[in-house]
Amino acid sequence: MNNFITDLGNSIVPWYIILTAAVCAYFLGNINPAIIIGRAKGIDIREQGSGNAGATNALRSLGGKAGALTFIIDVAKGWIGFYFLIAVWGGAAFAPAMLCGLCVVLGHMYPVVFGFRGGKGVSTVFGVLLAASWLYALILLAVVIVLTLIFRRVSLSVMIAVIAALVIVFWNGAGLTDIDPLWTVILLALVVWKHRSNISRLIKGQEPKLSFGKNKGK
Repeated sequence: MNNFITDLGNSIVPWYIILTAAVCAYFLGNINPAIIIGRAKGIDIREQGSGNAGATNALRSLGGKAGALTFIIDVAKGWIGFYFLIAVWGGAAFAPAMLCGLCVVLGHMYPVVFGFRGGKGVSTVFGVLLAASWLYALILLAVVIVLTLIFRRVSLSVMIAVIAALVIVFWNGAGLTDIDPLWTVILLALVVWKHRSNISRLIKGQEPKLSFGKNKGK
């Protein structure tokens, strides 16, 4: 497995390139389609529905097209944030790319341009993982989709996928990914932290179900 800290320190990519790319990745994460689309409609998505500036709440509060566009853009910025240094420097930049992936997720969750009130990062983390280890990412996406269809609670599906992600990365007998466990734990810990209110509602049985019918908004 890759050692995130060691590989970052030994990277052939100049430190000033890594720093610049990390800062750019953070501001890339600040581009939040749910907030932007909501404002175009005269709505603050963070004051609607669950209050989250992400794809699920955009789907509930702004409609199917807004939800789909939000998901696509959030995934794309995660993929671009990770893949930029890989495209320029090749595999030697894997550890710096992981750092940039983390920064784009932080930019999505805590965007300075939106008062540090962003989304919960699931789609963006998926985009980063898709660039870093596509098979691993697609397995986790399949878990979320199947469980959401069964339980109709995205947050529950995401939490189960987090457990699956940790099992795969630490017990990787099938060779599904070679991503460094430390980096994965940091990303997933951020996702869990941002879902703490959802976890509380799940425990109390108060987490709303996702409707697959016509969206009436809130």
